[in-house]
Amino acid sequence: MKFDVIILAGGLGTRLASVVSDVPKPMAPVAGVPFLDHILKKLPHHNIGQLILAVGHKYEKIEEYYGNLYQSIPIVYSIEKEPLGTGGGIGKAFTLVKEKTALILNGDTYFDVDYEQMWQTHSGNGGLMTLALKQMPTPDRYGTVLLDNKSIVRFQEKQTGLNSGLINGGVYWADASLKDELPKMEKYSFESEVLEKKVKEGKLTGHISDGLFIDIGIPTDYERAQEIFAH
Repeated sequence: MKFDVIILAGGLGTRLASVVSDVPKPMAPVAGVPFLDHILKKLPHHNIGQLILAVGHKYEKIEEYYGNLYQSIPIVYSIEKEPLGTGGGIGKAFTLVKEKTALILNGDTYFDVDYEQMWQTHSGNGGLMTLALKQMPTPDRYGTVLLDNKSIVRFQEKQTGLNSGLINGGVYWADASLKDELPKMEKYSFESEVLEKKVKEGKLTGHISDGLFIDIGIPTDYERAQEIFAH
């Protein structure tokens, strides 16, 4: 089964500016190579139709480094001239999807999900989209997700004092038909305009993974990533 991969690589990296300022966030060096390399390396290469990099801020640095091919997988660029928000970025990239299904990833987050198992969850539940979820102790920094069996029933705002909770790990498996259900506006938030609405329609499935989760947008996690990927 072939699928396309969309990677959101347009982040400004404002929280990382003290550490990395001259490249887009996914190009921040981690253990000697761009962080994006660690994400790409983990993908099941033989199943990918094309890599779609949704880029913006200083995207030339990404294009210069990767060109139009990653280990024989074609790379196409979805270029945002101005920031379109997470939704606008995904919407623009989705117009380039050719396969029947697409995997969407964040270029500044590494989540060690078993993609094969996640696909089984997605194809077995017939939803529009499946989200990879991670059980986190004290998830104060994140909103949490409520799951009923495999169906996502609610997204909760950030709240302090929780001992643990499921968080949205920013890895999505989506059917190509998603492009017909995206808002027609150019700039919007994927979380509020798509996820919040689709959860009410009962179209979202959750896949829990206990794999390593690192968001390098936070300087402490960026430092932790250096140690983890050095081995």
